[in-house]
Amino acid sequence: MGTGALTGYIDVAQIVLYVFWAFFAALIFYLHRENKREGYPLENERSKHVKVQGFPPIPAPKTFLLRDGSTFQAPSYHKPEPAYSARPAAHWLGAPIEPVGDPMKAGVGPGAYAMRADVPDLTLDGQPKIVPLRNDPDHDVAHGDPDPRGAPVVAYDGKVAGTVVDLWVDRSEAVFRYLEVELPGGKRVLLPMNFTRINAPGSLSDFLFGRMKDRTVKVRVRSLLAHQFAGVPTTKHPDLVTLLEEEKIMAYYGAGTLYATPQRQEPLL
Repeated sequence: MGTGALTGYIDVAQIVLYVFWAFFAALIFYLHRENKREGYPLENERSKHVKVQGFPPIPAPKTFLLRDGSTFQAPSYHKPEPAYSARPAAHWLGAPIEPVGDPMKAGVGPGAYAMRADVPDLTLDGQPKIVPLRNDPDHDVAHGDPDPRGAPVVAYDGKVAGTVVDLWVDRSEAVFRYLEVELPGGKRVLLPMNFTRINAPGSLSDFLFGRMKDRTVKVRVRSLLAHQFAGVPTTKHPDLVTLLEEEKIMAYYGAGTLYATPQRQEPLL
């Protein structure tokens, strides 16, 4: 027998290889099962009594201690779900659902959202993470960048929906998350930065579309029409936004990408 051999057919290297395979298989099983702590069991259209969980099954509930001293248990079978207004587009099982009533607020498709905690997100030192610049003198628009404050917000239909009055900064990431827009009548709503395009005077888009004579900063939004800004969910506090409020705000603008006009729900060809 050679060096390290236990018998004529098994040696130490072979045993180590088998142990590694067993460990790796157990690791995959563990990670796949832990991945089912949220989102499972799946909904079953045949019966609410059928638990769709697949293999491996859902793990036993585990209690997590959060930073603020509260606890969270997962999986939780009593987690509230957001209300939505929709119906199946056809009678066969698995048919896609379509909104009923106002599609912008139906809570389906790109307008769906999760029931996150109705509390503001916090920084490491326990301070509100996303705040308007008027409450944070340590942040401002970088020198040389266009400052959208005072700029009109131009919706998809070319009409002015409102005016930018402030920017909301993420103090942990040092990036702007929202524009605060004042609508006609005084109502203020938040506009997510990723749904905007800020055109600085003399920008490439101005050159391409023949707007070089226009020397003003404009904020352009394609997801909504001007009158639809009045339906954007508002915040309970004028200087704070909660995680749940962020979900609903993003969902409203997301819904506009498909439901703002009837034409957006039709095929391109």
